Amino acid sequence: MNWYYKDETLRAGFTTKDSTLAEQNNTALHVAKDEAAVRTNREALAKELNLPLANFVCANQTHSANVVKITSEHKGRGAFTNDDAIADTDAMYTCEDNIVLCTFTADCVPVIFYDRTKHLIGVIHSGWQGTVKEITRHTLNTIMADEQCNPADIVIHIGAALSQDKFEVDADVYHKFKALGYAEDFMYFNEPTGKYHIDNQRTVKKQCELVGVPTANIVLANACTFKDEDGFSYREDRSCGRHLHFIVQN
Repeated sequence: MNWYYKDETLRAGFTTKDSTLAEQNNTALHVAKDEAAVRTNREALAKELNLPLANFVCANQTHSANVVKITSEHKGRGAFTNDDAIADTDAMYTCEDNIVLCTFTADCVPVIFYDRTKHLIGVIHSGWQGTVKEITRHTLNTIMADEQCNPADIVIHIGAALSQDKFEVDADVYHKFKALGYAEDFMYFNEPTGKYHIDNQRTVKKQCELVGVPTANIVLANACTFKDEDGFSYREDRSCGRHLHFIVQN
């Protein structure tokens, strides 16, 4: 496991691929070959956090732009089975303590954020479809409107994802990013292959900046899930596991 943040009141991090563990430390039930093994991997993380797995909250991610405010009533949803995961949701936030918000990725962009002044934390799953739907921008606008967050107080970590070098697409996806009106600097055309290459992480970072989050408040990981031996990459292996990115406050 790697940490994004760790102090007395806030912990955030992510699990990594580990060939010595069952399912290579996959933590996502929706791609599990052995669900019991995945629950064991999740229990190991819960033990590391000194919190029960029943405090975890997981969503059924659908590449949507949907955001849900999580409360204590949601504890345990999606933690032991996908059957009760938060439906059709790719972003969650909470203002309550000891709730472990989770998001799963294998090339998509994970966004972990918090606002200490509002005692608020959240997670976002932004695959390319979520990015062109501007899920990150929508989520941040939601907490600014509903929770009165000041963008200057929001701190964001954009985690490891598929690098621009490895994220090659056809013209249809390129035009969807171009239509955003601000992603042109994060794309290039490779003439020999006839493919476009897109930097999904930097596009998400721009979305954060467009709602007013200071650049100094945004940390951008430079690891590529395809190139990193500790990374799960769907583009490399369609049967791969998933990283679990989490944040919890107390």
